[in-house]
Amino acid sequence: MTAARRRVRFLLAALGAVLLSLAQPASAQDYMFMPKGGKTLLLELAAAAPEAVRLRTIVQTRRSEPQWREFIASHANKLSERELATLTAYLAVNLPLPESAAKSDNLAAALPPDGRELAWNQCQLCHSLFSSYLTQEREAQAWRNMFESPFHRQLKMAPQEREEFSRYSALNMPMKIDDVPQDLRF
Repeated sequence: MTAARRRVRFLLAALGAVLLSLAQPASAQDYMFMPKGGKTLLLELAAAAPEAVRLRTIVQTRRSEPQWREFIASHANKLSERELATLTAYLAVNLPLPESAAKSDNLAAALPPDGRELAWNQCQLCHSLFSSYLTQEREAQAWRNMFESPFHRQLKMAPQEREEFSRYSALNMPMKIDDVPQDLRF
């Protein structure tokens, strides 16, 4: 095979890969357009903070939400008010981790999913993420009540995950329509 033919095959293969990536369904897209969840914020804080904020120490600590707020505010001055509230809610709901998870070699992977991950992985399995979630404005109790409907009761989510989802959603939804990718607006 000539060099010219190899280049043409390479270019066709590359074009095919690009077209395939553009044709990915919404469920395969990245959810980074959504406000950050507590897990993401915690990992960012632990990576950027001084020695006093060691991830392993944090995940083994129990604090009330006001105590977490005070601790985080003293170590992370770059968080917005909404990010601070999202992170402190995540910590209050999910920590301390069980001892086996807290001793994991991959501590980041041992962290429970945050509200953003839960919404992305649960909501769009059955209905539009856009119309049924991203554009909804509800208090935390209204999100909790949603789990009482017959259909949502059957979701395989632990009570702690339902609480995390409800708290994250109350703090971060609704989103502005223009902040949602065009192909998710349906």
